[in-house]
Amino acid sequence: MRQKKYFIAILAAMLLIVPAMVQSKKGQAVKKTKTLEVSFDYQRQAGPGSNQYAVWIENDKGEVVKTLFITSYTTKGRTRPGEEPMRGYVKRPNCVPTWVKAAKAAEQTDQQLDAITGATPQASGSQTFTWDFTDQQGNAVPKGNYKVIVEATLYQASDILYTGTFSTKDKAGNIKLTSTLTEPDEKHKDMVTNVKAIIK
Repeated sequence: MRQKKYFIAILAAMLLIVPAMVQSKKGQAVKKTKTLEVSFDYQRQAGPGSNQYAVWIENDKGEVVKTLFITSYTTKGRTRPGEEPMRGYVKRPNCVPTWVKAAKAAEQTDQQLDAITGATPQASGSQTFTWDFTDQQGNAVPKGNYKVIVEATLYQASDILYTGTFSTKDKAGNIKLTSTLTEPDEKHKDMVTNVKAIIK
């Protein structure tokens, strides 16, 4: 009889403890996933040979981890009646050449490129892209150092690169960006301005 009472007492205690443990786990604050936000002001330019840009992440070996955005002309081109389909970067080699080389665009299928391609904005305005610290397949990236890159083809051979390095250990805050311009172009210089990268 004592054993039965002892067993019932243990069972009752477990019934009280388990829900409490579950409640405790549910009540814990879930650590917010770190993200990287890239933004800039975009001013649409007139005429061909402009309005192309890419945003991507590289690891410390210079390998593309994830392309956050690439404009549609770059990957799909523009097919006119009687013309054979041709990717934009093939027709215009000056079209975001740094991304084309780094991402090995020529080795990617149309389906792979479609997954990262977006329409070139038809209107000016602020553009924002977010990276959740995952690779192109959606897997969490290893801890380490990374680089964020924004490339914009201002007009023909005038191309500007914004780059900034950071670590997965970095706390929330702005990433310092440096810019490199291949050819000055006063007429199209405002295509991409106020470029920012912030860890949140």
